[in-house]
Amino acid sequence: MTRRLVLWRHGRTAWNADRRFQGQEDVPLDEQGVRQAAEAARHLAVLPPDRIVSSDLGRARVTAGALAAITGLDVHLDERLRETFAGDWQGLSRDELLAGHADDLTRWAAGSDLRPGGGERRSEVADRMVAAITDALAEVPDGGTLVVATHGGSARAAVGSLLELPMPNWAILGVLTNCAWTVLSERVGDQTDDDGRPLARWRLEEYNARSLPETAFGDDQ
Repeated sequence: MTRRLVLWRHGRTAWNADRRFQGQEDVPLDEQGVRQAAEAARHLAVLPPDRIVSSDLGRARVTAGALAAITGLDVHLDERLRETFAGDWQGLSRDELLAGHADDLTRWAAGSDLRPGGGERRSEVADRMVAAITDALAEVPDGGTLVVATHGGSARAAVGSLLELPMPNWAILGVLTNCAWTVLSERVGDQTDDDGRPLARWRLEEYNARSLPETAFGDDQ
């Protein structure tokens, strides 16, 4: 059996609603975000998770807490699961970013590894995310499920890295909706392509989902 990884974006905040760049600013969930977390937790509890880890920022921690309250599991905090640190961009509205940083914003959104606002590179975010996930998976049994409560940008970086996509292609992964999740499953054994090159360890099962994954049947299954 293989383990399952669920990357879960936090519920909505007032800054999300205002389209303001949060980065690592500790902005709390708004009332709608709290409701989103509670609703999503009811779905995810059915999996059920074997371990819950979370960014230490409040919006992710409270989101994870909604699932912990149902499952009885502890939430293990890890600052490596934080959102991208975006330096001078943090706190700016979308209009302010377009007015003062349009070129860099366009390049960054398209997949560039530049430092947004002088902050973290996308590659640095992916490295710390994957390291945190790897450590957490060591505590998950074979066939078990790890739920990671985190942030939209850092989740996308982790997915791109885990699927071994070239970084410029990470931008094809859409923006995660508040409290939506992405599900990856481990491949069994050391699989290779026709040229003998190893395949990625992880397979994408669901992306930006708001319902539980269903068993899919196809010719390649």
